[in-house]
Amino acid sequence: MPFDHNDHYHRLLLRQVPRNCGAALDVGCGTGRFARRLARLGMPVDAVDPSEEAIAEARALSGGAAEDRSPRFRHADVTELVLLRGHYGFISCLASIHHMPFATVAALRDALAPGGVLVILGCYPERTRLDWAWSLAAVPANAAARLAIGARDRFRPAASHREGVSAPVRQPAMPLAEIRREAATLLPGCSIRRLLFWRYLLVFRNSA
Repeated sequence: MPFDHNDHYHRLLLRQVPRNCGAALDVGCGTGRFARRLARLGMPVDAVDPSEEAIAEARALSGGAAEDRSPRFRHADVTELVLLRGHYGFISCLASIHHMPFATVAALRDALAPGGVLVILGCYPERTRLDWAWSLAAVPANAAARLAIGARDRFRPAASHREGVSAPVRQPAMPLAEIRREAATLLPGCSIRRLLFWRYLLVFRNSA
């Protein structure tokens, strides 16, 4: 039964998009589901991913969208890109920051326009009793969500679903306490909170 933990938080992330956002960047976009949701808000969206296969699938899945509502997908490693300084009103990074050095957030920070927002939906390994307590609490909620989605889908007409490409998987190695310390230095004033399904949400607003 399909239940994607990242997709579950899309609405929460979209609520962080600032008003009158000029342009957005989705880092580690995978097959582009969140990037397409951003584009439907009416802003230009750049979406990058180091997986050539994922980008090809993202472009195929976006083929039916109007040109002004389709993200600009690019096969690229964001750590090797030169991002325009002060360009983006919104930058998202969904379950991908642990695939790169955490210090990459400094380049994303500098690419934010004044008033721009960086959101990171991140993963972290269990290291403390509190980590394990949150993980334990997520298990029954995860099972209930899977059952609910399965029951819902049984009453829906069958639909074609061609999104068969999976993003590369890497286990997170940076504990949440270390993430908080690094973020305090690189993203001063950011907020970080735990989310239920083995995730944390980091929000940084460029007040410059």
